[in-house]
Amino acid sequence: MKKALKKYFGVFILPTAAAFVLVFAVPFIMGIFLSFTRFTTVTNASWVGLENYIRAFTEDTDFLYSLGFTSLFTLVSVLTVNVFAFALALLLTRGIKGTNLFRGVFFMPNLIGGIVLGYIWNLLINGVLATIGVDITYKTEYGFWGLVLLTNWQLIGYMMVIYIAGLQNIPEDLIEAAAIDGASPAKTLFKVKIPMVMPSVTICMFLTLTNSFKMFDQNLALTAGAPERSTEMLALNIYNTFYGRAGWQGVGQAKAVIFFIIVAVIALVQLKLTSRREIEQ
Repeated sequence: MKKALKKYFGVFILPTAAAFVLVFAVPFIMGIFLSFTRFTTVTNASWVGLENYIRAFTEDTDFLYSLGFTSLFTLVSVLTVNVFAFALALLLTRGIKGTNLFRGVFFMPNLIGGIVLGYIWNLLINGVLATIGVDITYKTEYGFWGLVLLTNWQLIGYMMVIYIAGLQNIPEDLIEAAAIDGASPAKTLFKVKIPMVMPSVTICMFLTLTNSFKMFDQNLALTAGAPERSTEMLALNIYNTFYGRAGWQGVGQAKAVIFFIIVAVIALVQLKLTSRREIEQ
């Protein structure tokens, strides 16, 4: 059987490898190349070197603002989503009646598309703000916290499921030993449960960080960057640069490459830090 698998391994892996090369690798390499060119289509690209990268930072002040806005939003979202998701996981692993129903209800928002969620929450938030005569685009703060609220509602249930899986894998002997030693519920939580679910923390932190930083469709549907592009996140800024400004396609592509590098670096640093914490525990 093993010999047969080795013999036909290339045949089985070929469709996946071909799809990866055609759908990801080739467009990715072409995207990096185009970031160093001035173009309107891929067939008329002319090499300009680092000009697009320089223009992204010197001629477009909105890019740096969007980077700062996105970073702040990501920080708040990562903290709130994981805290609430872990709290719900703790609550729903205590044998409460109807636990399975609650798990399903909390997970359901993750199944709804981002554009749909954005429009739903736009209606809900504007309905509340209408009582004071404004809407979500009236102030930057309204848009910011609206995006945080939407992200929490969408991701908490998903992260909760991962935390529940981690909590259920904690050996009961450890919990009982802690109780016999006189550990309080708080000490048991911080000294036993949290250290034991660090692998789940690593996964949830990675997912919330990358999803928050790359948010596009929810941002487009909820605020579209209003008022005056002050709630425009990084992905939406790149989209508007590429498709909304004539002659800026190369700059938009350069921003996309910078965006990829930022997300990759932040995600790798986070994985390194939390994985080290797993090893220490």
